[in-house]
Amino acid sequence: MSDSSQFPANRLLRESSPYLRQHAYNPVDWYPWGTEALEESRNQGKPIFLSIGYSACHWCHVMAHESFENPHIAALMNEHFINIKVDREERPDLDQIYMNAVQLLTQRGGWPMSVFLTPALQPFYGGTYWPPESRHGMPGFDHVLEEVHNAWSERRGDCLKGAEKLTRAIQQIAKAESDQTTLRPEMLNNAMQTLIRVTDRQHGGFGREPKFPHAMDLRVLLRSWRRFGNREALDCAVLTLDRMANGGIYDHLGGGFHRYSTDSKWLVPHFEKMLYDNALLTPAYLEAYQATGNPEYARVARDTLDYVLREMTQPEGGFYSTQDADSEGEEGKFFVWTADEVDLALGLDDARLFKAAYDVTPAGNWEGRTILNRPRPLADVARELGVPESVLGAALERGRQRLLQIRKTRVAPGRDDKVLVAWNGMMISAMAMAAQVLNEPRFASAATAAADFVLTKVRDADNRLLHSYKDGVARLNAYLDDYACLIDGLVDLYQATFQSHYVEQAMKLAAQMLGRFFDSERGGFFYTPFDHETLIARNKECHDGSTPSGNSMAATALLRLSRLTGRRDLEDTSVQTLNFLSRQFAETPSSVGQGLIALDFWLGPTYEMVLADGADPIANDAALRTLHGKFLPNKVVARRRQLQTDTGLPTSLHPLLRGKASFGSEPTLFICEHGTCQLPVRGANGVAQALTADFGRAVQ
Repeated sequence: MSDSSQFPANRLLRESSPYLRQHAYNPVDWYPWGTEALEESRNQGKPIFLSIGYSACHWCHVMAHESFENPHIAALMNEHFINIKVDREERPDLDQIYMNAVQLLTQRGGWPMSVFLTPALQPFYGGTYWPPESRHGMPGFDHVLEEVHNAWSERRGDCLKGAEKLTRAIQQIAKAESDQTTLRPEMLNNAMQTLIRVTDRQHGGFGREPKFPHAMDLRVLLRSWRRFGNREALDCAVLTLDRMANGGIYDHLGGGFHRYSTDSKWLVPHFEKMLYDNALLTPAYLEAYQATGNPEYARVARDTLDYVLREMTQPEGGFYSTQDADSEGEEGKFFVWTADEVDLALGLDDARLFKAAYDVTPAGNWEGRTILNRPRPLADVARELGVPESVLGAALERGRQRLLQIRKTRVAPGRDDKVLVAWNGMMISAMAMAAQVLNEPRFASAATAAADFVLTKVRDADNRLLHSYKDGVARLNAYLDDYACLIDGLVDLYQATFQSHYVEQAMKLAAQMLGRFFDSERGGFFYTPFDHETLIARNKECHDGSTPSGNSMAATALLRLSRLTGRRDLEDTSVQTLNFLSRQFAETPSSVGQGLIALDFWLGPTYEMVLADGADPIANDAALRTLHGKFLPNKVVARRRQLQTDTGLPTSLHPLLRGKASFGSEPTLFICEHGTCQLPVRGANGVAQALTADFGRAVQ
């Protein structure tokens, strides 16, 4: 980005967003989105140039360097437009609306997003990245600026008519209304068949490059295997999980996943790391571990969360947002290696083994350097090298630790250290689930710290959630996914800690979400609350993107919360939301993975499980580990402590825990559906026997 000695600071220097501050020394007369900029546009009669991006976006940095630091281009922007820079992670509401505009105009989307608006905020032209001058068949940004200015000056009426027409189309999309259809298991079967059909049977993943992780779709396949007994669904899921974990999209030294793969083999990623990708992939690997028992999936989940704890956790407990792809002006430089570097770091004997396992060659596999990946099974590598697999494994562990230490001395990619509630909710859920499945309390501690931080620090004076926290300041109205993801995370946190106040907090947030976002007339939730800033459209988000849609997450969170608390009204609202999504389930199942997870939960069988402690803590913990070790995704688990009386039960959990006490000294498991319970199961061994491989197999 620009050197502060070259140009004077603009208004973005006063902003908290790291992305906006990256543009504070551009020669562009940037405004943040707000009253000042919008009034200037109206008063001067100038159109708005709206640029939306985020700090980890490689092409956002490219356009900033090529165009926004270019004095000639900046002069054109300043003369003809009111220029507004927006961080899409702070203002996803704006991003949704104007991304719809760009997709309608160009049939594609992406970031940086570049949109020209009338003073009434209606879009009339837009695109994504433009080079500074015309090349490779793309118009130059300087040419675009001149042409848009000429059109506004000479054919303003046409621009306004086009803007009104485009705005009506955006508003129609925002309504997200379609004919509803009956919710049924066939929707899951259709989704399963669709995902199987588009799976790349050689490299895993769905479709052609670029390949995104699609964590929610992988979890749909695991549930489909369980529901329908379709081995092919499991095979497609584990193939993708294996290829990603062995590919370059996974950071083999530090843990965690990069954003996506630019090729079909998962080798060359865009190197940014997003909190939400790692929050979504962790449960996919944990569920695959439950389903298959493969310890590699547990290792990947553990290492991913260790990366988050090491590099993405703030002192107060919240989780940071992103890490950039670039360092020292080069994408991926921090992560790649040469053969000589590996030889020097590890010594010839360990280096020989490490290079064979991790595809390190003198020529490299990417721009003369090597992205670490494991293209072959370690057993094959050990056999080829003539060493025992245990010897190879020990050498690789030494090598990873040594290279990681060396990597720490490099110039690290930039980090966006704002805390976003929705993404924190997803990571709280992932940490809490890992604590349960891996029996590692430190992950529950991290989830607890993050939840406590958000619940105390990221709220307004009226105790409503806010969206973003940075440098001691919480700001911006919370969006639907902030509420829904945090509620869901608190449900998981309760099941990891059995601290009932997290259920109480989830209930309070659910009441706010229902009161401020739910459309009681047509069903579904709006993305923004009723008292939000008035924009040209009020969206109802229906399709999952890189993160789950707000409606899918709301349906998921309310269903799970209703089963813990006995609040049937929450389930009724969730079912209304599933009905709202039903047409997408039937017609575009690959775009609603999280919604299908919720649908699978609702279709059931779904169990409320209460473990009543006995006198032996070891037996109690053994029974709990058995519960958490099985792949039983459609359940909630509550715990009743020994000697806890019915009158002393927490209010929110009273309907579920009432009357369920242990028999004698043994832990006792109660397995219920909508409050109707089977005969209690006594003892840790009894619990293990009750939860057989076929227990709870969903009906078709």
